[in-house]
Amino acid sequence: MKEKSLIFTYCVIFVVMIIWGLNIVLLKLLVDAFPPATMTSFRIMLAGVVAIAIVLFSKQMRKMTKKEWQLTLLATAFGVVGHHFFLSQGLTLTNASNTVLILALLPLTTFLFAVIFLGDRLTKWRFFGIVMAFIGVMFIQGLGGGNWAVQTGELYVFIAMVMQAISFIYIKKATATLDSKQMTSFMLLFGSIGLLGLSLMLEPTGPSALVGAPFYLYVLFFLSAVVATALGHFLFNAAIQQIGAGQTALFNNFVPFFGLVSSAIFLGEKIYWYQTFGFVFIVLGVLFGTGYIERAWAKHHPVAKKAV
Repeated sequence: MKEKSLIFTYCVIFVVMIIWGLNIVLLKLLVDAFPPATMTSFRIMLAGVVAIAIVLFSKQMRKMTKKEWQLTLLATAFGVVGHHFFLSQGLTLTNASNTVLILALLPLTTFLFAVIFLGDRLTKWRFFGIVMAFIGVMFIQGLGGGNWAVQTGELYVFIAMVMQAISFIYIKKATATLDSKQMTSFMLLFGSIGLLGLSLMLEPTGPSALVGAPFYLYVLFFLSAVVATALGHFLFNAAIQQIGAGQTALFNNFVPFFGLVSSAIFLGEKIYWYQTFGFVFIVLGVLFGTGYIERAWAKHHPVAKKAV
C-alpha cells in the first residue's frame, strides 16, 4: 500500500510539472500583454483567494501556533516574494536559456539543504540521479549555448533559485504539523500582498494597464492563477509534506521539457533530437534521484537491502 501511495504521489507531481510547463507559455503571453510585476502580484493574489476559499469551504482551517506562523511567513518571504521578485527582474536582464539552466540547479540545491537542515540521506544512487537530470536539462537547452559570463540577470535568477530552495525547507518543517493546503493558501495570499507593494514601486501605473485587454488574455490569466498556481502549489506542497523537499524538487527538471513541448504546440517553436534525448536523461534522473530505483533494487535483492 505504501508503494502504491508513493507511485500515486509521483504521478500527481508529474501532472503538476506538465501544468507548470504549459504555464510557461501562458506567462509568456501574459507578460507580453501586461506589466510583468503587477500581473504577477494579481495572479498570485487570485490564486491565494481561491486557495483560502477552498480551505475554508472544506473546513480545514485551524488556529496556527507561533512556530507555524514563523515558518509560514519565512516560506512566504523566500518562496513567493523573494523568488518571484528576483526571477522577474532577472528575466528582464538575461535570456530564457540561461534562466532555465540556472533554475535547473534547484533540485540539487534543495537536496543539499535537505541533507544539511532536515537530515535527508544523499545516497550515491540519488546523487547520480540529480546529475543525470541536470545533464538532461542541459541537453534540452542545447547544452547551454548562451553566454555564461556572470551578469546581473544571471545573479538575480540564481538568487531566486536559492530562495525557492530555502522555502522548500521551511515548507517541509511547517507541514510536519500544519496542513499543506492551509500553508499554501496563506503563502500565496500574503506573498501577493508583498509582491503588490514591490510592483507599485516598480510599475506605478501597472494596475491601470491591466484593464482593456482582449478577453482571451483574462481567460489565460485565470487558468494560470487558479489551475497552475493555486492547484499546482496545493499538490506540490502536499508532495513535499509526504515525500520530502529534496525528492519533490527533483521533479522540477521536467518543467523545461514540458515548457518546450507546450511552446512547440502553441507557439510553433521547434523541438530538436537532443532535447528529446535530454528528456530520457531527466526521466532516469528522477527515477534514481527519488530513490525509486534504489528501493526497487533493495526489494529484489535482500542482501543489498540489508547492506543499505
